[in-house]
Amino acid sequence: MRSLTRTHRRHVLPFVLISSAALVLTACGSGSGGTHSAGTAAAKAADQIPTTDVVSGVREDPAAARLLPPGVRSLNVAYAVGGTPPGTSYLPDGKTLAGQDVDFTDAVAKVLGVKLRTSQAGFEAILPALDSGKYDLGVGNFGVTDERRRTIDFVTYINDGQGFAARKDSKLGAITDLKQLCGLNVATGAGTTFEATLEKNKHLCTDAGKKAYGVQTYSDSGALWSSLQQGRSDVVMSTINGLRYAVAHQPGLKFLNEFHRLDVGFAFKKGTKLAPAFRAAVNRLIADGTYDRILAKWGTKASAIKESRISPPELKN
Repeated sequence: MRSLTRTHRRHVLPFVLISSAALVLTACGSGSGGTHSAGTAAAKAADQIPTTDVVSGVREDPAAARLLPPGVRSLNVAYAVGGTPPGTSYLPDGKTLAGQDVDFTDAVAKVLGVKLRTSQAGFEAILPALDSGKYDLGVGNFGVTDERRRTIDFVTYINDGQGFAARKDSKLGAITDLKQLCGLNVATGAGTTFEATLEKNKHLCTDAGKKAYGVQTYSDSGALWSSLQQGRSDVVMSTINGLRYAVAHQPGLKFLNEFHRLDVGFAFKKGTKLAPAFRAAVNRLIADGTYDRILAKWGTKASAIKESRISPPELKN
């Protein structure tokens, strides 16, 4: 599913603690948790988003900036907005973007001395738009996979990956084999590596003589978590960091386990000449301590990398 149904929208508000303020502002009803105004819900959601400034002190690095193609002074960046923090969300003003990816992108831009022209797009729409030149880079916790590397160049800046969460009353434990999901409904984000992994491996259940699991995809994180809380899905597959954040801020959930670690990177059109400069900028942030400050702000120190790389092979674990 790539769009919200009216039923999904009616049940977003009870789960605002893990939804972006922008999504909450568009909600038009209430659930079992009672009635809340959109403004109050947005404020509560925003309270969960850290706003410590860890970027303004970053200075340009001439050595990294010289690696940019001649004449590059600004870049068009597309953010995938609306995921669970530390992913990109809105602050209460409805226009200021905040999130771990935003901090990393802003910090890299400062190192390189370039201005950013920002756009927002659905997660599943950004990568195809890079090839057309609509955007210079895409940012949205894009995992580096061998399949994606065929058409996209990446510059890594963090390590995240795939994990699972469920309701606390679920009998599910750590998911180490997708056959454990047979017969269940699995909720995940549309156009993600999670959707691709689940669809690719559905046959594992039928090959074993079991009923295949169902894959339910959502473009709206509020609707995704609503489906879990209300029993329309049994388990969520999403980013490790996003799941940990959701479980910490929403009652009645439990994090099951990490399933598959992936490097995460800025995404570019294949053959881009921007990659060496971005790699140098990320490594500069690692060296001067800015990198650690960004991770500390978002509670993701376990996802640190030692150095940035350009389109490394997919991690196998």
